[in-house]
Amino acid sequence: MGLPAGVPFIAAAGAGVFVALPLAGLIARAPWSRLAADLSAPGVQEAFRLSMIVSGAATALVLATGVPLGLWLARTRFRGVTMLRAVIAVPVVLPPVVGGIALLAAFGRNGLLGETLETLFGLRLSFTTAAAILAGAFVALPFVVLSVEAAARQAGEKFEEAAATMGAARSRVLWRVTLPMLAPSIAAGAALAWARALGEFGATLTFAGSLPGTTETLPLHVYRTLQTDFDGAIALSVMLMTVSLIAIVVLGRRLRVTGSR
Repeated sequence: MGLPAGVPFIAAAGAGVFVALPLAGLIARAPWSRLAADLSAPGVQEAFRLSMIVSGAATALVLATGVPLGLWLARTRFRGVTMLRAVIAVPVVLPPVVGGIALLAAFGRNGLLGETLETLFGLRLSFTTAAAILAGAFVALPFVVLSVEAAARQAGEKFEEAAATMGAARSRVLWRVTLPMLAPSIAAGAALAWARALGEFGATLTFAGSLPGTTETLPLHVYRTLQTDFDGAIALSVMLMTVSLIAIVVLGRRLRVTGSR
């Protein structure tokens, strides 16, 4: 039995208002007269630059690891695949500060791998820019893996098998058939991963700290600004919101163009 007439519209309108109202509140409270000064304040440009580096590097890392993993999950058949998929998805629901503690337990100076890395190679990850990148990648990886896996399962293997029967090598099938077929899903996963890494706060603060010029990304700078200047924090929040909206709009156009080919 279908829903009563009007219920879907009411639910959609309610959800839209619920999401739009806080964003409208940011815009309404933004100190437009001092916006330029707030965005050019000491530390803001450095935090923005660092956020772009961290989110870009984190996205590149999750693409390099998440696309093959998503394809493998879609094509493999073994008893533990459900558990593995659940483990990969955990960062989506894990409280960010817990994710940061987990990263410290693994890669910190006394962590499972961190102590070995420092002893053998003199490599310390915690409270460095690399730590901020790892924190962003940790929370963003599931978006790429699950997006690619779902798309690969839906597409099936018929096109790849057809290319293989025509004599195409496995590498050629991958680059000429599989990846182009999954390109919209890979782009969607990458955009979501980038946005998640850009907005990461808790795991970064716990694992990388908030060191200006080294690990203080824009969300961390917003939080620090909030302690003393509420209007300044709103101005920075508007900038972050604008960057995210632009990314979503560009992604939407890219997916429509790709899907229409």
